[in-house]
Amino acid sequence: MAAALRDNGFGRLVTTEQSASKASRAAQHLTQAGLSDLVEIRQGDAFQTLSAIDGVDLLLLDGWKPLYLPLLRQLEPALSPGCLVIADDAISMSEKLMPYLAYVRDVANGYISCEIPLDDGLELSIR
Repeated sequence: MAAALRDNGFGRLVTTEQSASKASRAAQHLTQAGLSDLVEIRQGDAFQTLSAIDGVDLLLLDGWKPLYLPLLRQLEPALSPGCLVIADDAISMSEKLMPYLAYVRDVANGYISCEIPLDDGLELSIR
């Protein structure tokens, strides 16, 4: 994603990681790839590290499955019109993701959503 931002010539990527060691490793990889200036890594709980974010155009959810829906609901005010929300493991972890999937698949909640059967499955939703 950071390389695509560089190719595009604009944008910002904000990521959050609970594990300090994973966040540190990610920062090292971004530095080695020459992309660290394009990515802000926020180490800690996503509910806290993303609490003041705004203007989200793309949201990728790939973490603790029961937290997808509560985090999405918290971030909804920050989602830009037409925001693309991608949820990983929509097929392989569908049972754990049922509340999330039911929410984004209900048009009353403001999303158009579909399952993409790649690898463990993706749920693509547009707000």
